[in-house]
Amino acid sequence: MVFKRLLGAFGVGGPSVDTVLDDGPVRPGGPLSGQVHLEGGSSACEIDHISLELVARVEAEHGAEEHEGVVAFDRVTVGGGFRLAEGERRGISFTVTLPWETPLTELHGQPLGVVLGVRTELAVAGARDKGDLDRLRVAPLPAQEAVLEALGQLGFGFKSADLELGHIHGTGQSLPFYQEIELSPAPRYAHAVNEVEVTFLPSPEGIEVVVEADKRGGLFTDGHDTVSRFTVSHEGVEHVDWNAEVDSWLRQLAERHSAYAAEHADMYASPQGHFPHHAPSHDSQHHRSGPSTGAVVAGAAAGVAVGVAGGFVAAEVIDEVFDDDEGDDED
Repeated sequence: MVFKRLLGAFGVGGPSVDTVLDDGPVRPGGPLSGQVHLEGGSSACEIDHISLELVARVEAEHGAEEHEGVVAFDRVTVGGGFRLAEGERRGISFTVTLPWETPLTELHGQPLGVVLGVRTELAVAGARDKGDLDRLRVAPLPAQEAVLEALGQLGFGFKSADLELGHIHGTGQSLPFYQEIELSPAPRYAHAVNEVEVTFLPSPEGIEVVVEADKRGGLFTDGHDTVSRFTVSHEGVEHVDWNAEVDSWLRQLAERHSAYAAEHADMYASPQGHFPHHAPSHDSQHHRSGPSTGAVVAGAAAGVAVGVAGGFVAAEVIDEVFDDDEGDDED
């Protein structure tokens, strides 16, 4: 995607930037390549640095309310330390490595509804302007694709995908948010499960797969979530029977559901004849750790960065820029 904008922080006659990403999607932990095109303004200037920032539209839960905001989750400097002459055109090629936990935006070319972007920042004589924003397309790693393919073949259907602010307890998660891919249950599990949520946490060593099943409630029992974690390797993906592997994960979840239901049915059928108060078991607790109160957006107009490293700002900020971006392309 090509997007050219006069840098507002430098005023009329300032330099402009146009970042062009190489065609096609990239993969988590893989290279992202492209070129930053600069054009000098009405006078020469010193380019202090050119930085690329990866940003994501993320959801944050606060009690019963849910907010959307923008989080910057990686930043790298790709150039700078030179003088840009009046009207001079210069191209800066770059190749940077994406974080391993970069969320997926598409599967087989079909968008999942997740919004990621590459924002270009140009610093001139101490002034900075985030003047260019391009959509980032991310396709799954082979093992991620294999797991999703197996779920589809087992009868699970895609519902939605989103990014949640917070951490998953007990995992090696490094980013301030995680991706949830929500699936409707296969027929054999539909009587017991509302939906299944899958989260991938890749690293150089392999992929941690977190599978959560949302359990339907009964007449005398509340619904609950059951969580299991599995690890898969980047190597030998083509030699694994993924349908059998993933089916075994789901059977484990189902067994834990049944054990939980039996345990709590016994508790409800207590000799005293009343419903005892009890703390939920470890398996029934939701595995997500959401943001603190301070991480919730205080005001869309202010666009204040709060809560997490890199900031959490109103989603309208990134939506507006992406809308302008698409409009420029159409023109």
